[in-house]
Amino acid sequence: MLLKNMLLGLLLFLVVFIITTLILLGIHPSTRPFKDENGNELPGSIALLQELEINGLKQWILIRGADSTNPVLLWLHGGPGSAQMPMSHYLDEELEEFFVVVHWDQRGAGKSNHSGFSEETMTVQQFKDDTVKVISFLKDRLDQEKIYLLGHSWGTQLGIELVAEYPELFHSYIAVSQLIDHARGVEIASDWLRNEMEKTGDLDGLATLDGLENPAHYHSDYREFARLAIAYGGNLDKSFIELALIAFKAPEYTFTDYFRYLNGMNRGGAPLHRDGVMAQHNYLDSIKEIKVPIYFFIGHHDYNTPYELVEEYYQLIEAPFKELVVFENSAHTPFISETDKFNYELIKLIRER
Repeated sequence: MLLKNMLLGLLLFLVVFIITTLILLGIHPSTRPFKDENGNELPGSIALLQELEINGLKQWILIRGADSTNPVLLWLHGGPGSAQMPMSHYLDEELEEFFVVVHWDQRGAGKSNHSGFSEETMTVQQFKDDTVKVISFLKDRLDQEKIYLLGHSWGTQLGIELVAEYPELFHSYIAVSQLIDHARGVEIASDWLRNEMEKTGDLDGLATLDGLENPAHYHSDYREFARLAIAYGGNLDKSFIELALIAFKAPEYTFTDYFRYLNGMNRGGAPLHRDGVMAQHNYLDSIKEIKVPIYFFIGHHDYNTPYELVEEYYQLIEAPFKELVVFENSAHTPFISETDKFNYELIKLIRER
C-alpha cells in the first residue's frame, strides 16, 4: 500500500510538473540578457525578441549582441520553414561577441507560422520583399549603414538574388550551402546516391530511387529523394532527434511555437512549387557577377547543394573579393557539425575587413 501511494504521488508530481512546464512555455518566451562578471546586465548589449509587422504579417526576430554597435549579421534560414532561431542558443555564443546576430523566423516558419499566415503568400518575391523590410528595420534600429548577410540553403536563393539587386545594403554575403542549379544538383546527388547504394547492396533503396520519375521536376519525388540523401549522410549532420533536443531548449520559443515550428518544417517549400512542379533556378546563367565580397561555406559531403557545383560557381562568379571555405567533415549544415571552425571563419571575415 505504501509503495502504491508513493507511485501515485510520483505520478501526480510528474503530471503537475509537465503541466506547469507546458504552461510556462506557453506564456513566457524570452531571451537571456548579457551579464558582466557581477551578474549585472552588460552595458551597451542588446538581447531583444520582437514581433514586427512585415508586409501585412506579424513576424518575429531575435537580435543578440554583447555590443550593440558591432556589425550586424542577419541569418536567412533554410527550408522554407526551417527556422534557425531555436538553434541560436546552441550556435551563437561566440559570434555574439563580435556581431549583433539576428535570426528571423520567415513567414510560415516557427513563431511566424501562425493563424494570420497564408500559404498563398509564399513566393520568392514576397520573401525578398520581407527581407528588405527586415534589413531596413535593422539599419534604423541599430544605426548601421550596411549589414552582413548570411544565407543557408533556401536562404541562399534569397541571399544571392538580394545581393545582386541591392548591393548597397551589404558589407558581404556569406553563402552557406549555396543553391545554384536545382536540376544539375539533383543529377549529381543521384549519381552519388546510386553509387553508395550499389556499394552497400541496398536493393530496396535502389528500387525506390528507380521509382522516382524525376525528382528534379516533381516536388513529391524530390522530397522522397531528399529522404534517401539524408539516410546516406548527404544532407543533415545530426539526426532529427539530436536536432530536436537542441531546438527544444530554446527560451525564445513557447509550447505553441514548437507546434508552429514543426508544422512549418513539414510544409517546407511545397507552396512555392505550383501544381507540384519544382521551381527551377540556375544561377550559373542568371547571376554571374555581384558587387559585394562573397564567401562560400560548403560541406565536402553535401549532396543537397553539392560541393562540386558550388566549387564550379565559385570559379565562375565575379566579385570584388571571393573565397571558398570547405568543411571537410560536414554535409549540408557545417555550422552544426563544425561549429568552432564555422564561427572562426565568420569572425576572421570581419577581422580582415
